[in-house]
Amino acid sequence: MSIGDAYDKVFKALAAPVRRQILDDLRDQPLTTGALCEHFADLDRCTVMQHLKVLEAADLIIVERRGRERWNHLNPLPIHAIHERWIGPHAAAAVGVLNRLKVDLER
Repeated sequence: MSIGDAYDKVFKALAAPVRRQILDDLRDQPLTTGALCEHFADLDRCTVMQHLKVLEAADLIIVERRGRERWNHLNPLPIHAIHERWIGPHAAAAVGVLNRLKVDLER
């Protein structure tokens, strides 16, 4: 899979509010699929599982099976790669512009 394909999967996975909320829920600690289903009581288990499959295919979560439990761990590396590719360079340029403006105003 090319890097472009990987980015496409990540962006498509992040497009759904439910999937973004799942990632937020996993930010502080891994959770079982059952616990995630409880967080989304308005969705049936099958729908939550479909969202988890999309996140796993995009490498945004890592699944660990312990006996009958399925533990879902956040994998922040794909999001970090997107930050480094698109956000970081633009943020650095914006900080440079603001710094020059500050210096000009202080003169």
